[in-house]
Amino acid sequence: MVPEGFSRVAAVDCGTNSIRLLVADVNPATGELLELDRRMTIVRLGQDVDRTGRLAPEALERTFAACREYAGVIRELGAARVRFVATSASRDAENRDDFVRGVLDILGVEPEVISGEQEAEFSFTGATKELTGRDDLTRPYLVVDIGGGSTEFVVGDDRVRAARSVDVGCVRMTERHLVHGGKVSDPPTEQQIAAMRADIEAALDLAEETVPLREAHTLVGLAGSVTTVSAIAQELPEYDSARIHHSRVSRDRVREITEWLLRSTHAERAAIPSMHPGRVDVIGAGSLVLLAIMERIGAEEVVVSEHDILDGIAFGAAGAAASGQGAAGPR
Repeated sequence: MVPEGFSRVAAVDCGTNSIRLLVADVNPATGELLELDRRMTIVRLGQDVDRTGRLAPEALERTFAACREYAGVIRELGAARVRFVATSASRDAENRDDFVRGVLDILGVEPEVISGEQEAEFSFTGATKELTGRDDLTRPYLVVDIGGGSTEFVVGDDRVRAARSVDVGCVRMTERHLVHGGKVSDPPTEQQIAAMRADIEAALDLAEETVPLREAHTLVGLAGSVTTVSAIAQELPEYDSARIHHSRVSRDRVREITEWLLRSTHAERAAIPSMHPGRVDVIGAGSLVLLAIMERIGAEEVVVSEHDILDGIAFGAAGAAASGQGAAGPR
């Protein structure tokens, strides 16, 4: 039974490294979101796209397999509207039409291949809607969404003031700087790390051209690299979303974890109990992006959020459902 004033919607966020589903009852008027199902699958859609400019056939098939699973969940829970948003990898790829057709066939909705700025606004909405009224967090917020192919920066109070997407993410940086002889270096060399850091710093320079990063009073970090760093910082025996959501990690602890990750081997990282297998090779790059941001803006800590672009997409889908717009999805 869907509560009065709520719409049951499904939101899908397909990024460079992972695809995620949220089915929830959402009240766009009050900002309430009642989660029914939230899941994530590592599909590595962006495999080699930085080098080839195309989505690999095996990456597409992994993504379509996840879509078929998600279609079953959406049907079972009876979502009234589905919104599918695709980000960095599919935005860049020459053969993105193959991706669009496949998703449409499986889920009954056409993926919206959104711009980095749209991505940033969804992330900001999802991450900050429930922070309103908190007296322990000072606005403006800087919301940072570290994805596989890109990182979104958004500064805002009740609404977005400035946003920018730059092409540094955990997968893109790993493939660009940490791969040697077709394999991820185990561990990377000092020269590889230095080149990656220089690339990240250049991207931060670019972001600062349009987003006043240093004006923010609270840094809110989103997505798998940030949540995994929080899980490591808390030494969790397994990934625990409830303990990660709204946890805080100091800059010194982020630096300590990043330095360890970048000098560790694949086996050592894989042995971390909270580590998703799909993040083992890219977490070092992702944590370095987070550390570079914190050092650039002088943030003493990062507030970690499990609510992000996916929640923002769900609010958008609920708004469309309330006005009678949007697609109904698989049947």
